[in-house]
Amino acid sequence: MKKLFHRNLILAIAQTLEKVFKYNQYADRALEELFAKNKQWGSRDRAFIAENFYDMVRWWRLICFCADTDYSNPNQNYFQLVGVWFLLQNKELPSWDEWKTLCPSLIAQKKQQAQNILAVRFSMPDWLFERGLSELQQRWLVELESLNQIAPLVIRANLLKTSLEQLFDYFKSQNIDYQLIQGCPEAILILRRQNLFRLEGFQKGWFEIQDASSQRVAHLLSPQSGMRIVDACAGGGGKTLHIAALMKNKGSIIALDVEEHKLQNLKKRAKRAGVSIIETRLIRSFKIIKRLYNTADRLLLDVPCSGTGVLRRNPDAKWKLQPSFLENLQKTQQEILQKYSPIVKSGGKMVYATCSILPSENEKQIQTFLHTQQGKFFTLQEEISISPAQSGFDGFYMALLAKN
Repeated sequence: MKKLFHRNLILAIAQTLEKVFKYNQYADRALEELFAKNKQWGSRDRAFIAENFYDMVRWWRLICFCADTDYSNPNQNYFQLVGVWFLLQNKELPSWDEWKTLCPSLIAQKKQQAQNILAVRFSMPDWLFERGLSELQQRWLVELESLNQIAPLVIRANLLKTSLEQLFDYFKSQNIDYQLIQGCPEAILILRRQNLFRLEGFQKGWFEIQDASSQRVAHLLSPQSGMRIVDACAGGGGKTLHIAALMKNKGSIIALDVEEHKLQNLKKRAKRAGVSIIETRLIRSFKIIKRLYNTADRLLLDVPCSGTGVLRRNPDAKWKLQPSFLENLQKTQQEILQKYSPIVKSGGKMVYATCSILPSENEKQIQTFLHTQQGKFFTLQEEISISPAQSGFDGFYMALLAKN
């Protein structure tokens, strides 16, 4: 067991944790930078670092509790905390000076104590744990159990460039184990984790990495060839590309966002995916939005949210969220509904979506909207709430509204 531990890899985990918890970097960005600077590491070393790094971010409060240190203190002994993490997994540590003071029996005792303190047991900040409990009651505990697991790896077949049969043959040739996901026609679960971005099939645009829950958003929007569709919070464009594929690359999609670098990335992804119907527009002022009023057959509002439904995928988000930020998010969500909904023309439809499982960002926002001056023009046709615990995939909410 001791042979698992190489000092340079442990140091890499510790330094990357420090970037997240002391210098407030995003976990995925910090890990990308680490691997970019250490190209000599093979796939096994990278997997060891990535898996333990993300698990430690996920279980940070529990780890710090067992080490008898404050999880919110940025000035931690990160190297020592890596040792605590391995002891929590009942692994025998090498006799390094940095880990000599660690007592396995004391850490095991603290772990047992943590079972009686729910916010520590589920490794959540107190305020967020209480918020979830107040909104979801006991269901919150069930969801947290699921959200503390590793996220599944799901792809979306790009049927503009390939067929399912061709993609399956390709995966078989690459010894990639996969499984179709019921209810999601283009979604494929990859059973063994690996770096799919390096595959020739990805470079050719045959598939995108996209969770099964996220793929349901475009289907709910029901885009058709020839339509004019506005994706008002396009971001990196995962759902935009899916909409284009469902339209068979015929029609017009206007992708809006407030961040130019995301729209630039969307252009690159669209080229690889064989999509030519997307026009990107940077939102510099309200005029950009107003010019689109009463022009769209379909409108997607994939609004900024807390991301509580995707904590498996982004475990550092729970440590970065603050109560005031959540309140501001909810104001922003309602403002987007009010300002952007007039883009839909009469007889058109709109989907409001979040990757949150909190009703205050979901059902309650829609009910609030429907009772406003803008909302009176819309009728709620369908709501979908996806539970991570029940589905095994990301938590999502989506509402389909028709304009009268």
